[in-house]
Amino acid sequence: MSKDVRQWVFEHSSSRGTARLVLLSVADHVPDERCVVWASISDLMKRTNASRTAVRDALASLDKSGELVERRHLQGPKRSSVYRLPRAASWLAKVAAVRHEDPDAYVEPPTDSDPVPDLDTEAEKGLQRYGIWPREGTASGPSRGNPAGPESTPSRRNPTRRRAGIRTHHGTDSNPQNPSEPLLNRRYSSSGSAVLSAVEWKVDPATHAWTREQGHLQRLGEEGVRAADAKWRLHRADWTPRSAGAWSADWRAWIVREHPPARLGLHAVPGGGQQPARGMTRTEKHQAALLAALAEPTGTEG
Repeated sequence: MSKDVRQWVFEHSSSRGTARLVLLSVADHVPDERCVVWASISDLMKRTNASRTAVRDALASLDKSGELVERRHLQGPKRSSVYRLPRAASWLAKVAAVRHEDPDAYVEPPTDSDPVPDLDTEAEKGLQRYGIWPREGTASGPSRGNPAGPESTPSRRNPTRRRAGIRTHHGTDSNPQNPSEPLLNRRYSSSGSAVLSAVEWKVDPATHAWTREQGHLQRLGEEGVRAADAKWRLHRADWTPRSAGAWSADWRAWIVREHPPARLGLHAVPGGGQQPARGMTRTEKHQAALLAALAEPTGTEG
């Protein structure tokens, strides 16, 4: 499901810059067609390699555009925020309705008039399997960690230390919320966080699609992208291991700054006896003349 939502971001979202990276990071964890997902600020900072202020500004921008709306009455593990991508949910519902009758039918692009599926109380109850619950308050009743009621005095025998936050049904925060999504670019440290070196990190399908979407693949060419990737890995080989999201953001920033490979087209090669072709720049002509001069005999070779 997250693959379809990421495709919606690439093809139909109007977000740009850090806001687009934040939206992609959230979309990468969408578990089903309701497009409701939890995410913490610290996790988004790691995945986008952006500052806390930049992430908060991006969330505000996405909320203003209506592409990412916070569901304040819900909370995820460790009281993390819960968001919904309403326009993505509208698009998925539109595609499902059209292709229910004809799997090969063409689906018109999304519009602002497309209805957003309702998210009623019953639908929200189904989100508990992904670790999303109603936000607790003073009148919310007993805590989920102690269904019997207020916490009693702990026993003096073998006292245990309570864990902060709420554990999900499917694992720790580092696991994907969508059980069908494979664990890619993941290696776990003793603390449970997913880290890997720059050499181990692989260009994932979303990052590869980004190079096409942003025009960098056309600008640099396949060879240019591979050369830039090799140079990036060489410069990042000694860096401290990071999360896959952090490497992805750093790699994209590198590609943005990369220049296309030089194509001098020197026709006046030594011994060729040819003149520089028309249309060459002044720098190319000077380089061609220098190479030709170096090939001329000086009488001192013997």
